[in-house]
Amino acid sequence: MQTNHSSGNAKNVVDLRLEPTAVDHLLIQELSHRVKNELTSVIGLAVSIARRSTSHEVKSALAKVSNTLHCYAVAHRALQMPLSCTEIDASEYVTALCHSLSCARLDPQGIELVLALRPFKLGSERCWKLGLILSELITNSARHAFGNHGGTIEVTLRTSGLLVECCVKDNGSSQSPHGIGQGQKIVAALAEELGGAISHEFGLEGATSTLTFPIEAKSRLVDVVAAKPGQK
Repeated sequence: MQTNHSSGNAKNVVDLRLEPTAVDHLLIQELSHRVKNELTSVIGLAVSIARRSTSHEVKSALAKVSNTLHCYAVAHRALQMPLSCTEIDASEYVTALCHSLSCARLDPQGIELVLALRPFKLGSERCWKLGLILSELITNSARHAFGNHGGTIEVTLRTSGLLVECCVKDNGSSQSPHGIGQGQKIVAALAEELGGAISHEFGLEGATSTLTFPIEAKSRLVDVVAAKPGQK
């Protein structure tokens, strides 16, 4: 089994560890708003064409397109940068995000998404970064792990003391790191920004990615682990 550990040492991407400025927030929100508007326009166009068509096949096909685009819009909304820092239920957030990703990406490929989530409160911005990581990991598995066959992706989320542990596991056929590139570098950088780390394992039974980070925004994984009783 191959194991690849990343602590966020991503030198070839923009340094995501820097706190975003007010201008950064504004630009990201404006970009998200434009993407949302474009998705809404395309959905509206598909619905309009379907209404004018007299073909049952066309109506059915456009209905599927509209539904898929709607799921992408829901996923996009879940992945928008939060406007304020509040505490939210992480399990509810992840459930909503995963449902939209299943509808938009996994269901058409015959991939089942299984969730095992324990409820706990997490800051909205930390939830957002967790969502970005999950979206990349799930999409990466769907793109590379199964080929033309269906399969299963399992997401687990729980707390252990002062740490959050999130695991994404697939039962695909890949026995080596798939899709190691810009996406994985961004995932590593986001993990470091959360004060945590992510590891990847690849074997005969599929791939597993495990993200661990502190619940508290000002904590770092190494400090929390070092503070545990019995740890040096």
